[in-house]
Amino acid sequence: MTLSIVKDPSLAATGRVKMKWARDNMPVLARIAKRFAASKTFKGHRIGMCLHLEAKTAVLAEDFLRSGAERVAITGSNPLSTQDDVAAALAETGVYVYAWRGVTAKDHGSNLERVLDTDPDILIDDGAELSIAAHQRGKAYTRKVIGACEETTTGVMRLKAMESDGRLNFPIIAVNDALTKYLFDSRYGTGQSGLEGIMRATNLLIAGRNIVVAGYGWVGRGVAERAKGLGARVIVTEVNPVRALEALMEGYDVMPMDEAAKIGDLFITATGNIDIITSRHMMKMSDKAILCNVGHFDVEVSVKDLERIAIRKRQARSEVTEYVLPGGKRLYVLSEGRLVNLAAADGHPAEVMDMSFADQMLSADYLKRNGGRLPDKVLKVPDEIDVRVAEERLSAFGRKIDLLTSSQRKYLRSWRS
Repeated sequence: MTLSIVKDPSLAATGRVKMKWARDNMPVLARIAKRFAASKTFKGHRIGMCLHLEAKTAVLAEDFLRSGAERVAITGSNPLSTQDDVAAALAETGVYVYAWRGVTAKDHGSNLERVLDTDPDILIDDGAELSIAAHQRGKAYTRKVIGACEETTTGVMRLKAMESDGRLNFPIIAVNDALTKYLFDSRYGTGQSGLEGIMRATNLLIAGRNIVVAGYGWVGRGVAERAKGLGARVIVTEVNPVRALEALMEGYDVMPMDEAAKIGDLFITATGNIDIITSRHMMKMSDKAILCNVGHFDVEVSVKDLERIAIRKRQARSEVTEYVLPGGKRLYVLSEGRLVNLAAADGHPAEVMDMSFADQMLSADYLKRNGGRLPDKVLKVPDEIDVRVAEERLSAFGRKIDLLTSSQRKYLRSWRS
């Protein structure tokens, strides 16, 4: 077994600096990890991880190791989200690291197998790829897995589909669906980091632009809100009439993508679905329109359509590809249509990932404590975990809240007026 495969071990020094900054700004995870380290909570267990490998993720991986895990192995969940200096620094801690920026699809599959070769009994996943790879090894392998924790909406959707097909062989905690995850990570995290990635990639102004946000889930809400705050005119496209109505009442314009394509300057997809922007829409766009994605996989903006209809392309900036269409119209794709907030920036703020990764660690502990007693289903995060993380985050902010009196609790339980 190869201990680690990273691009350049000599980059570790800058990775350590990034990890320290992240750790210093993740107090909730720090408090939980300190208690777990003292009790060696994960002693005798092996953790397998597939997450965006940047500084916050590295802190989580190291904290599992410090908490007594026999072995921790990790690979990246996106070809452009791994930061090579962080991967090098994490490998120095004793975590098995199989990740580098720009990994091919073939090498990504090999890295998933390398993580599984370490025989993890708890999986920490982002996009369900590690969980699916484990299932592809058959029931003899999955019987050794206590369960998994899934970080993102796309992964939860895929795992629920597996459950519906009767193919799920171990329990999955839908960490993505925890209130302290999606209300903050999806909305405030992606809202800020998505716009940050766009601005870093292009060095262009947001104010005054017509920005089209495809999808008005929690990610779309956050992106639309931040774009509006930066002075953009925001248009929302949706397939869900309730969400579309909500967007309209929040002050955004709402229309189909076919109409939005004609007037948008910047398009941001946030749906988790395929073919949100295709050649049909691209042909209607104005010269120098910008296309990017904050959904998990690179399937929302059809880059293959653009490759087919363009007469030439060039790299305009490190994260900007220019496509020239017949007639001379130019369209720009950011970060190859992959997650722009991680490919062109540093991902979510540390304080946001502090909560998400606290949810991950507490959910992994829940799986460990209840191993063998949970059904092979996609399960919600226990309410007590949500409450605990929220309380810890409020405390870190130096805030206190009111407590119910005994008479108030009695009143809320009573049906008599």
